[in-house]
Amino acid sequence: MAHSRRNSDLLETLSDYGRVVEVGIGRRTDVAAALADRGVDVTATDVHDFESPSNVRFVRDDIVDPDLERYADADAIYALNLPPELHRPTLEVAREVGADFLFTTLGGDQPAVPVERRTVDAGTLYVARSLATDG
Repeated sequence: MAHSRRNSDLLETLSDYGRVVEVGIGRRTDVAAALADRGVDVTATDVHDFESPSNVRFVRDDIVDPDLERYADADAIYALNLPPELHRPTLEVAREVGADFLFTTLGGDQPAVPVERRTVDAGTLYVARSLATDG
């Protein structure tokens, strides 16, 4: 699987979680499928209906107006190429349910919330700070 090599650091990091939710999966299902193949319980969300791999549960949801039940059991919420206007709403959901929030952005987009930066094969993975570390 060619995609796995590019995303291996990302997969390694996310594989540390037992249950994750991917926000805005769209048609890019390779990371969610690879995580599920590694034994992670993966739920994917999007504002539109998309086909997801058989080992990934899909639910329609809007992170700006979320159904918190969709995220309640998550250890981490992650998103790939997340636009800046969705950083804060996603972080708020993660805080509400007690999950970590990890994400990547498109190109030159900078994170709109306080983060720690981790270099991964696919670029930069941003890890939003918990409430305890916010100033």
